[in-house]
Amino acid sequence: MVDHSFADLSLASLYESLNPWGPDDDFYLELVRSARSVLDVGCGTGRLLRRARAEGHRGRLMGLDPAAAMLVQARRAAPDVEWVLGDLRSRLWEAEFDLVVMTGHAFQVLLADEELRTCLAAVRDALALGGRFVFETRNPAARAWERWTPDRVYEVTDTDCTAIRVWHEVRGGGLVGDRVTFTETFEGAGWDRPRVSTATLRFLDQERLGAFLTEAGLTVVQQYGDWGRGPLTPASPEIITVARP
Repeated sequence: MVDHSFADLSLASLYESLNPWGPDDDFYLELVRSARSVLDVGCGTGRLLRRARAEGHRGRLMGLDPAAAMLVQARRAAPDVEWVLGDLRSRLWEAEFDLVVMTGHAFQVLLADEELRTCLAAVRDALALGGRFVFETRNPAARAWERWTPDRVYEVTDTDCTAIRVWHEVRGGGLVGDRVTFTETFEGAGWDRPRVSTATLRFLDQERLGAFLTEAGLTVVQQYGDWGRGPLTPASPEIITVARP
């Protein structure tokens, strides 16, 4: 789950513990392996590009993220990857990448229509001839937010072996329009108080998502409903999209 709270340096180190490597990472890693130049938008701690480089990828790998604390983690582990602070509204490229990815449901933090249009136009401009834009967004029909409840507590260990408890709580009754607002609470043994952040995610259905992509000059060439490349159905948890200029 994407969360701006990881802009806090003390929490950024928890990100990979809370989000262990999974089938989604394997899906994207396969794509990165086959691309000569890759831009990872919202790269977080950079583990996708770090893994690709560690496995021998010798092409251009660039990670873009607006959270300096996340990039601190990325740079420590892989100084030979390009790590850029910013977002698609502040950084522009012209036909430089064979592959642009947005992982970890980062696409869902693009809330306003104009913000989404600006970012999609920047992706289109960044793609070289024949390039691909690959990203995922949660299928609103699967209603994932109904499982973001305070009784589902996750526990991880910090770098100093402190136990950290984490839970989520949806605000405003759930889906409002196409958005869900929720809090994420971190509670650590010995902390003077819990740390709480609030975030909002946008849930676009397949039709509206397609309209935004078409408007940006991007054509959907494939869509999957899960990380095993299963078909997209109303019950699918994900809308995984491959698009080209």
